[in-house]
Amino acid sequence: MAQAHSPDANIYYVPHSSRWPFLGSIALFTTMVGIASWFNEATWGKPVFFFGIALLVGVLFGWFGDVVRESVRGNYNKQVDTSFRMGMIWFIFSEVMFFGAFFGALFYARQYAMPWLGGEGDGVMTNSLLWPGFSAAWPSNGPGSIGGVYQTIPAWGLPLLNTLILLTSGVTVTIAHHALKAGHRKQLLVFLGLTVLLGSLFLFFQAEEYIHAYKELNLTLGSGIYGSTFFMLTGFHGAHVTLGTIMLAVIWFRCLKGHFDKDHHFAFEAVAWYWHFVDVVWLGLFLFVYVL
Repeated sequence: MAQAHSPDANIYYVPHSSRWPFLGSIALFTTMVGIASWFNEATWGKPVFFFGIALLVGVLFGWFGDVVRESVRGNYNKQVDTSFRMGMIWFIFSEVMFFGAFFGALFYARQYAMPWLGGEGDGVMTNSLLWPGFSAAWPSNGPGSIGGVYQTIPAWGLPLLNTLILLTSGVTVTIAHHALKAGHRKQLLVFLGLTVLLGSLFLFFQAEEYIHAYKELNLTLGSGIYGSTFFMLTGFHGAHVTLGTIMLAVIWFRCLKGHFDKDHHFAFEAVAWYWHFVDVVWLGLFLFVYVL
């Protein structure tokens, strides 16, 4: 049964029935119909898609607002806190598997598909009959030079700068966490705010990198296997940085309102865990996508 006030230590808080899951499903369905119609050149697809996005944002604000209010009222006991921690751990694990699949695609293309198309092993007939003269060198847009001639982005320019930015942001969020546990409110707000700014700066430079790639290097999603894996990995990582930056900004405002203390701040910890995960993934991207 749902608890209206602070629960007993042995009672697991169960919220009252909520309209948000129902409204969220409507928002997602509207967004899906809108983008599918937009891609199929329906005139009404674009406005429907943006309406669905707006509805989804409204649902998220309302839903998370309810969760914040439940937390501030003290409805969550130790058992609920443990469940939240387990849920966040499994969520990050699912994200590890998500990126693992994309890194696996990159590894397969480079270590197996490319040599096979170049004539190694059982691919000798494929190479001699279908793609004679194909050089299995990476980076490659594959047999047929799909997407035309392109240039890759040097690792020691913006990618290196973004690496330093993300590593620095990992330090600032850790300092903010220690400040929260020590009760240093001003230091907490300063370093958490710096983390938000660094995340935003990373996204700005990544947008600059994409514009440069498309306009000057002819490196696009259509540039064969290299272009597709490059934008798939860096693009999804950028989406995660965007989400993480938004969450950090929300946590900053909650810290400003005094929602956390040194003993009760799991929402802060969850976002910090997520941000460190984003940092680690970028290190793998920088090494395997840009450097090697």
